[in-house]
Amino acid sequence: MEAAPAEEAPVAEAAPVAEEPAAEAAPVAEEPAAEASELPETPKAPRKAHEIENAYADIMANFDWNDVEKKGKSYSDSEKKNLEDLYTKSFKSIDEQAVIMGTVVSINSREVVVNIGFKSDGVISASELRYNTNLKIGDEVEVYVENQEDANGQLQLSHKKARLLKSWQRVNKAYEDEEVITGYVKCKTKGGLIVDVFGIEAFLPGSQIDVKPIRDYDVFVDKTMDFKVVKINQEYKNVVVSHKALIEDELEAQKAEIIAKLEKGQVLEGTVKNITNYGVFVDLGGVDGLIHITDLSWGRIIHPEEIVKLDQKINVVILDFDENKKRIALGLKQLTPHPWDALDPNLKVGDKVHGKVVVIADYGAFLEIMPGVEGLIHVSEMSWSQHLRTAHDFLKVGDEIDAVLLTLDREERKMSLGIKQLTPDPWENIAEKYPVGSKHTATVRNFTNFGIFVELEEGIDGLIHISDLSWSKKIKHPAEFTNIGDKIDVVVLEVNVEERRLSLGHKQLEENPWDVFETIFTVGSEHEGTIVSMNDKGAVVSLPYGIEGFAFNRALLKEDGNTAKVDETLKFKVVEFSKEAKKINLSHTRTWQLSPEEDKKKMMAEDKKKAKEIASINEKTEKTTLGDLGVLQKLKEDLEKKEE
Repeated sequence: MEAAPAEEAPVAEAAPVAEEPAAEAAPVAEEPAAEASELPETPKAPRKAHEIENAYADIMANFDWNDVEKKGKSYSDSEKKNLEDLYTKSFKSIDEQAVIMGTVVSINSREVVVNIGFKSDGVISASELRYNTNLKIGDEVEVYVENQEDANGQLQLSHKKARLLKSWQRVNKAYEDEEVITGYVKCKTKGGLIVDVFGIEAFLPGSQIDVKPIRDYDVFVDKTMDFKVVKINQEYKNVVVSHKALIEDELEAQKAEIIAKLEKGQVLEGTVKNITNYGVFVDLGGVDGLIHITDLSWGRIIHPEEIVKLDQKINVVILDFDENKKRIALGLKQLTPHPWDALDPNLKVGDKVHGKVVVIADYGAFLEIMPGVEGLIHVSEMSWSQHLRTAHDFLKVGDEIDAVLLTLDREERKMSLGIKQLTPDPWENIAEKYPVGSKHTATVRNFTNFGIFVELEEGIDGLIHISDLSWSKKIKHPAEFTNIGDKIDVVVLEVNVEERRLSLGHKQLEENPWDVFETIFTVGSEHEGTIVSMNDKGAVVSLPYGIEGFAFNRALLKEDGNTAKVDETLKFKVVEFSKEAKKINLSHTRTWQLSPEEDKKKMMAEDKKKAKEIASINEKTEKTTLGDLGVLQKLKEDLEKKEE
């Protein structure tokens, strides 16, 4: 009777288990129950492990789900399908790396537990939600599914990544749709502001804050403003926003309306918006115009700030405008009369004027005699001197000087001035001050290949030709003789008043030594000389009294058969002397070897001498004897042999 309860217990437990997915417990419970009823009748020894495994295999082989009963009934196919659908629908289908909504189910100091309808809840670090001080259980929050199940079987969620991803998607959508968004200006940075947009830090350049330049960025910090996303860098996750873009469309419409009403010559009131080195930008009430620095004042100015200040209200005249490019050229000086119209009508050429140097260039200087009226002083009109100089040598910007009016063209509004005319022209009495033959001391100013330019006084220059530097020394370049800036004694050789030229000489200060050399270095005379240099044609020989001669290569052969070299001191014979050309030709070879001409002359001289001797004998002897004839015959034979 004890076996019956053993059979009912497993059956009673099997029914509810069959309703859940673990329905396998029912058939397993029936088989042991059946065996238990037979144990009292046929006691058996304990089974071994392999016997138990074989029995379990037999049971599983004969098991059939259709035999499972629930309250006496078995599940049909449709019932089983409905149960499976209900089980599946009890869980949410979620994807990793997706953003979904979850419900807060627990909060503590370290973490927040969120239910997203999955098999298990997710845990988020409390630091990610610390910004939300009012968070409570039951609130919905956005979460990012990082991993459905980590190594510990835990669902991994992130609220911070969900906010960032959602914000980035929101920003990209705003950029694509050109949507106007609202952001909070957090702080100032280099070149602009940092703006919080959907939790993302975006950059607002200073040029994009407003249509007019902003000088103080601090006034925008801690303010909420509307923006447009103008640029996104997907790689570096950078966002650039603009507040200026919101009002540009409206301004463009205003500009078109204003420009359509503009006319050249129209005078308008505007506000100085910006000042640059090249001009001033003026706000004409929704459209900007530019006053170039040259149109600010009739006079010369260095910077526009000399004329206008920021935010100053001024009247301007429209000079030109371009409807397509929305450019407007404005003028300020055109509202006042031109200074040339107020120039003294009695002013004429030759009058003296006073002014200030405003500009200097190498070629000259501009002198402002009144605001807007300038004249050019060319460098050639600054000094009577003829040698090259620049205007910087005479004047500097800011100098106040007097000048003489040289030319005046009121129609072209041009004048030329001079300052050298304020002093007497030194060439007016040049013939009296520097007569031919007079001696003076000059300053070396410049070199050329053909001579030296010297200055006797300011405005009086002269030329010393290279041939007039020395009587005896051959000079290839003036730099061999003197240096720029040195003092040199000169004598006036020629005065040309019309062309303002002076010919000067230096060697003429001494007597011409060639008059003396002519008596010393006669042709055929021998002198000791030293070879100082050589070239392809021959050698330059230094002779006594500081004079030089030249010996050709053929005249440098020595008696031992060698050729003379540099620094050798030898005997030289003068073979040619020219006082006019200041030339002496020498020969060393002639000192030991006679030339063919000299040999011939020597023989002819000996023949003449013998002939004279014969004539003398003939004159003394009136009659000849046979003995005398023999002597004469022998003398004749000797002469013939010598001739041969």
